[in-house]
Amino acid sequence: MKKLIAIALLLQIFIPAQLSAQFKLMRFDEDYAAYKDSAKTFYNSIKYIPLAEKNNNYLSVGGEARLEFVDFNNEDWGRMDIGSNPFLIQRYNVHADLHLGSRVRIFGQLRSAWENGRKNGPRPIDEDHLNIQNLFIDVDILKSDKEKLTVRAGRQELDYGSGRLISVREGPNLRLYFDGLKFMYKRGNFRSDAFMMAASEIIPGAFDNKSSKSINLWGSYNTLIIPRSGNLELYYLGIHRKDVRFEDGISDENRHTLGGRFWRYGGGFIYNFEAAYQFGNFNKGNISAWTASADIGYMFENVKGKPTINLRNDYISGDSNKGDGKLGTFNPLYPKGGYFGFNPQIGPVNLIDIHPYATVDLSEKITVQADVVFNWRYSTQDGIYRPSGTLNLPSSNSTKRYIGTAFLGSFNYKINKFLTFNTGIQYFNTGAFINEVIDNHKDGLFINSRIVFKF
Repeated sequence: MKKLIAIALLLQIFIPAQLSAQFKLMRFDEDYAAYKDSAKTFYNSIKYIPLAEKNNNYLSVGGEARLEFVDFNNEDWGRMDIGSNPFLIQRYNVHADLHLGSRVRIFGQLRSAWENGRKNGPRPIDEDHLNIQNLFIDVDILKSDKEKLTVRAGRQELDYGSGRLISVREGPNLRLYFDGLKFMYKRGNFRSDAFMMAASEIIPGAFDNKSSKSINLWGSYNTLIIPRSGNLELYYLGIHRKDVRFEDGISDENRHTLGGRFWRYGGGFIYNFEAAYQFGNFNKGNISAWTASADIGYMFENVKGKPTINLRNDYISGDSNKGDGKLGTFNPLYPKGGYFGFNPQIGPVNLIDIHPYATVDLSEKITVQADVVFNWRYSTQDGIYRPSGTLNLPSSNSTKRYIGTAFLGSFNYKINKFLTFNTGIQYFNTGAFINEVIDNHKDGLFINSRIVFKF
């Protein structure tokens, strides 16, 4: 920990004042071409390494170290009878970004993730000792001042919209990746991605993860920026999975999702509306599922700390009648792990929630947020699912809807350009449904603290 802080402070001293580190969620979206003509410092020497006389041939390297302490009390509301369960998770990444001229680029990234101390062992999202996270080639087959078409082939991360359906999952220790082909087109305020991807099975050794070797995720995601109004997103996503478990049974699943999102962030009114419909087949029957979400808020940009208040409301379908030949359970595909809190126990399936929250900047470096999430089952014929979409707790013929209330508080401190610290607490007060179906049920308490160093 002390070494990370010392390195971050040194980088803070030696980075030129006119340039600042602009780290992004997807590290391959960063652009360091502007470092070519900057002062020759140690930091610049690794962010822009010239390879030839030509201006556009260069290499950039970077990485990340993340340490997180977690204490989960009464996981799954006491059903596992573990009590306090403190543990440490770690994640390390290094990457290289090679630019060969103005049209060809190769990006590679290694990751290593570890878990220590968890009483019931690492979860599937915790540990992968050494693996290739990204390794792809980009080729610009069309490039002009007005439009650009890029083909990306290889292993790559995906992240779209608000992360409801396709997210890289930054919260968990292991981020998601896929193997496949993607076409990316840009023209003015319009962007369109089309992709065909294969997922992988995580095996927590070194270079031993197994690709599905067949396309199981495909689709198109399209974005149009409407000046002074917001952003419009329209998408189609297809997925194929084997032996998927819902409360209605276990079977292969072929599912198609059509959806849209309209949103605006910034000062003043904030809004984020999204809806999607799913169809396909499961267990010799049809799929008919849907979701709708509204998030409305206001940022007081002229008030000290720029406080923001928001109210979210989600409706996510569950199965209404088991065994009727139609599956009504929504599948969130590859959702953001912390969409309903930084460590939710309830996933975006068979759910109605009301979620007020507020944020405020205590200073230029410190932000705090407080949330309350009220959760109900959409259908009493369906159970509770995990954030990944897997079944956690079946309905057990209970007619109770209310799952419980989550209270959250978080503190984020940007120490400098390279180092951030955040900590949070989440208390879950069980509701009528959990109290009825779990013997000796207990309220849950989750505490975590995380420090992240990026360069």
